[in-house]
Amino acid sequence: MSLPRKTAVVLFNLGGPDRPEAVRPFLFNLFNDPAIIGAPGPVRWALAQFISRRRAPVAQEIYEHLGGGSPLLPNTEAQATALEQALGGDARVFVAMRYWHPFADETAAAVRDYAPEQVVLLPLYPQFSTTTTGSSITDWHRAAQKVGLDVPTSTVCCYFGNSAFVESIAARIRSVLDDQPESTPRVLFTAHGLPKKVIAAGDPYQWQVERTAEAIAQAVDRPNMDWVVCYQSRVGPLEWIQPYTSDVLEEAGRAGTPVIVVPIGFTSEHSETLVELDIEYRELAEEAGVPTYARIETVGADAPFIGGLADLVASAVSQNDALSSDGGGCQCPEAYKGCAFRAA
Repeated sequence: MSLPRKTAVVLFNLGGPDRPEAVRPFLFNLFNDPAIIGAPGPVRWALAQFISRRRAPVAQEIYEHLGGGSPLLPNTEAQATALEQALGGDARVFVAMRYWHPFADETAAAVRDYAPEQVVLLPLYPQFSTTTTGSSITDWHRAAQKVGLDVPTSTVCCYFGNSAFVESIAARIRSVLDDQPESTPRVLFTAHGLPKKVIAAGDPYQWQVERTAEAIAQAVDRPNMDWVVCYQSRVGPLEWIQPYTSDVLEEAGRAGTPVIVVPIGFTSEHSETLVELDIEYRELAEEAGVPTYARIETVGADAPFIGGLADLVASAVSQNDALSSDGGGCQCPEAYKGCAFRAA
């Protein structure tokens, strides 16, 4: 593959602390984001200080399981390297994290120095949310203006039904099912949850997650496969979208049903897969009586998935539109006012 012009591709991801001392400032950056806590600036700052100070010890214990820091940056850099190789030619892939290094300011300066003819913003969140991709887009445009990066920019907002993404996960599920020919497991499509009020305000995330699950189930193509969409990583006192992954595991335990846990909102391994799913939820499942707990790996730098991302970049470059999706344009029902196309 070769792009028609010198292109900088910027991969968006959450970021993660790289050492124990970085946990608290990372948490502060997260909770000080107006897309996460919508309170006025001074109030949000105070809340972020309080929450990050309170949650830091618990979060540090989580990262101790991972050697003291998050593997998200090296895993994202591996995806960037694979994508750059897939694109070939005069394309370079950069990484911009939202809440820890490399921040958008650092990456925007590096992109400016590269002097591309076009920039493509590509989130590593398959499903759009105002709290993830939306926040990163806003932050990127602030950073680009700050460093004087004034280049035609195209944004891929989502690819929740992308065939390469879907098939990469479906192939993993089929492999596990083939290893358990006598078993009838329940497939848990799990994704990071959100407070219900975010969805009620028009965020399309839950709708897109459900479409992803439907597409994967169809691609697996196993008659009568038992599957459910559920949500993890809930924090705080607010009611979040349901069912909760923990509750679904407990139900499976009561029924004596094996489970296959499939993360569909994450594209690389990090604390919410390696600790929450692999350690905490596995222990919960064992205590609940789940007979078999299998967890599907994220797509990572899987060649078909990376090829799908390359196709998204090529399409964005050829169309040269400010905003695009895997389906070309807006795919969300009208009720979702937080859709990137409607908010643009």
